Amino acid sequence: MTDRPVSPYSIDATMDPAQERAADALPAPPHAAMDERPLAQYEVHPAARYFRRGPWENAATIIIALGVIMLMQPFSMFLYGWSFATLLFGTAMFLVVSHFVD
Repeated sequence: MTDRPVSPYSIDATMDPAQERAADALPAPPHAAMDERPLAQYEVHPAARYFRRGPWENAATIIIALGVIMLMQPFSMFLYGWSFATLLFGTAMFLVVSHFVD
């Protein structure tokens, strides 16, 4: 048998001996060496590098701030008129991009 964690919060600590034997009999997980191509389930979609959360959340925050500035400025009625749409777009964008991967 392998050494199991002794923490009471560990799932392995609640296993009975039959379950421990079954877990020990499982094969090691498949993995690739550094010079091998990764397994298909670990490949990243090419578009994933463009859809990261950080930069898009920053852009959405800037659009929201721009909408607030447009709302509070006293110079242009045109900017004031489009401030709500800008705020709404920035908020909706932030809601969507907050679900992107890190």
